[in-house]
Amino acid sequence: MATKSLKARNNDIANTQRQMDILSNGIFADGELPTFAKKLKETSQFPLRPKKLEILQINLGYMCNQVCEHCHVDAGPDRKEIMTIETMQQCLDVIKKTEAHTLDLTGGAPEMNPNFRWFVEEASKAGITDFIVRSNLTIIRANKKYYDLPEFFKKHNVHVVSSMPHWTRGKTDKQRGDGVFDKSIKALQELNTVGYGKEGSNLKLDLVYNPSGAFLPGDQMGLERDFKKALKEDFNIDFHHLFAITNLPISRFLDYLIASENYEDYMFALVDAYNPAAVANVMCTNTISVSWDGWLYDCDFNQMLNLKVASKVKHIADYNEELLQNRNIIINQHCYGCTAGAGSSCQGTVA
Repeated sequence: MATKSLKARNNDIANTQRQMDILSNGIFADGELPTFAKKLKETSQFPLRPKKLEILQINLGYMCNQVCEHCHVDAGPDRKEIMTIETMQQCLDVIKKTEAHTLDLTGGAPEMNPNFRWFVEEASKAGITDFIVRSNLTIIRANKKYYDLPEFFKKHNVHVVSSMPHWTRGKTDKQRGDGVFDKSIKALQELNTVGYGKEGSNLKLDLVYNPSGAFLPGDQMGLERDFKKALKEDFNIDFHHLFAITNLPISRFLDYLIASENYEDYMFALVDAYNPAAVANVMCTNTISVSWDGWLYDCDFNQMLNLKVASKVKHIADYNEELLQNRNIIINQHCYGCTAGAGSSCQGTVA
């Protein structure tokens, strides 16, 4: 396991242009595989256009207490990019006037932003009906100042979506670091104690699974059954749903694919699994992603590749929903990850 981000290690994959060069050339440039744009044209789905905006996803910073093997954000303790309170206020101004019903806070570990609680408190007053915080779980046990997070989440009826690669210690720690599994189990038990994840509870607790290697996730419903059975039997843990997410070939996972000589095979697998039915519901069609410094993107993955929205409006300070709705969504070959099999989004499968 690495202890520093790609950026801190001066790895060339940390350069977004280098990632784009890899995704745009080689097997796609020589025609061995069709580009994503060509694939969309074959199924009469090009250009990809937004539908009604439902989700505002805000990245509060790349700082994290973990350095996970496949993190597409390249987050870690050495990443100092965090959203300022001024940018948060600009986001709040938008939240108050948008018709989007879901606010999705992500990171890094969003809880590490020093103004996280203030932002949650202010945003919760704005009438959002589904308030998501994407937590890595271990942050709850990382420091005494985070120990009361379960109670804080409960107070604001936050929908907690938690990373959990597997129900076993070995596979979880391999992907996320030594000791992560035990801390995650403890955090889940604490969330259960305050009422999260229980049948009939309106305190939503969902888990996110992503494969530990160069392969696509299995059936989401089957995985959910396996997770629920194992976590209940071994640790008496309850949760509501499991989201199975495909690893996209960007950032650390792209670095892993290249280092393990699996890049071409993985891209062939993604293209072979392309599902036009999944295209209609990919998250970029109903989501706007906001970076820690306020720039706007079609999705969280485009944010990590620095592919800003194709609109005159590119920053939260200039937000105009009508103009943003009248844009084409920016695509590249990484988008195959969201349209493979049953599809993949931050809310799990889409087809």
